Amino acid sequence: MRDRSADICPLQDGIVYSARTGHRPFTCAPLEEYEPIVGQTAIDRLRRVASDVEGLSLLELNSSAKGGGVAEMLFSSIPMLDTLGLEIEWKTINGSPQYFEATKTLHNLLQGKRGAFTPAMEDVYVHSIEQCASLRYNDDHDVVLVHDPQPFGLAHYLKSDGQSWLWRCHIDIDEETIQRNPRLWEFMARWSDGYDGAIFSAAHYVVARWPMPKFIIPPFIDPLSEKNRELTDDEVRAVLDKYGIDRQIPIIAQVSRFDPWKGLDRTIESFRLARKSTRCQLVIAGGLAADDPEGGRILNKILNSTSDDEDIHVLNLPLDDRLTNWREINALQRAASVIMSPSTREGFGLVITEGLWKGKPVIGADVGAIPLQIRNGVTGFFYGGAGNTAKRLESLLANPAFGRKVGERGREFVRQHFLLPDRVADYLSAIRMAHRGALASSTCDDCIVSFHPWFKLSKRGRG
Repeated sequence: MRDRSADICPLQDGIVYSARTGHRPFTCAPLEEYEPIVGQTAIDRLRRVASDVEGLSLLELNSSAKGGGVAEMLFSSIPMLDTLGLEIEWKTINGSPQYFEATKTLHNLLQGKRGAFTPAMEDVYVHSIEQCASLRYNDDHDVVLVHDPQPFGLAHYLKSDGQSWLWRCHIDIDEETIQRNPRLWEFMARWSDGYDGAIFSAAHYVVARWPMPKFIIPPFIDPLSEKNRELTDDEVRAVLDKYGIDRQIPIIAQVSRFDPWKGLDRTIESFRLARKSTRCQLVIAGGLAADDPEGGRILNKILNSTSDDEDIHVLNLPLDDRLTNWREINALQRAASVIMSPSTREGFGLVITEGLWKGKPVIGADVGAIPLQIRNGVTGFFYGGAGNTAKRLESLLANPAFGRKVGERGREFVRQHFLLPDRVADYLSAIRMAHRGALASSTCDDCIVSFHPWFKLSKRGRG
């Protein structure tokens, strides 16, 4: 176990990790250990791109070091960038409960939920961003990479001459949705002016009207992290015993935030229909992120609706001990016969990536960027309504060899496309282009550079 601290708490100035000050509370595996997984060519490419930006000072800003895929990726990519020769820092921003309520509303609106980002919410957002800006989060770094809507407005206040600011959008954003909401469009367009480029997870998320270069870089998992490394049977059994889960009964599992977009009700309904003819149990496991005030309400709703069902285990996994949390999720996924993730909107779905990497048959929805991972019937399956999905569950539980074949194809697909070393090389290439002027907003405001095959999703046999 390489991390020296399982409970990572940002310092008073928001620092989670800083090569500049020597604050390095966690590490990642040496590059050599990734070579047998991704191949020598990928490692050589990563080193070559890193040598072009060696010594560059890079700051990554997001809203929380606990919970969610953004923080999970940063826990691996930040120390890797450090070992590659960048002067790297990771900071989180502060905010009141009212601010995170406002940013959760903003998040939901950008993903298509009906409603309004009210003047009162905008006032809360601007006030909080101004308070964060007064702390001078950027500290004269060469490049600042901002993640998701919460810190989006900081570039307007903090960008200085010679700096490059990039915004990384991880959510299921839709340009037409924003345009149909004039106030939302005006709000986002106002803050986008401070950025030299934007990074999206897939082609259909690109906000083409923003006058800046755009990059397409899918997210990734770290195959050697505590969440994805191989576990022994004893490690898996210990987690199941801890939560009173009978390993002899086939497990259907969903790991996700407690979020209205995650399709948890779909999973519960599909499971209950499948259970009528097939002995099985359902495990729903998640945690409550500090920047997501909606999670507690969703968790309580699920607990109330399943409290009388002994075959449904709802686990609110603590986030204070990060390594234990990751190891338990790893064990639950490895113990599962089938993994569910039928989201109604999804920026990418790293839990799907994790499930595929563990060789499991995964059922996800045909939304967002999930079809970039799941090829229906090949690397996984699409949710097709509760009745059809229940039949799929029954078939997979009755034919585990078929599920394993699908899982093997899914694992290989992840190995080819969604692992840490390749995607970090993409980030460094995008940073190099934006900062060195190869793609400047003044001359290339409509350029799109894709570091991933440009799939036309409408022609992929979506189920």
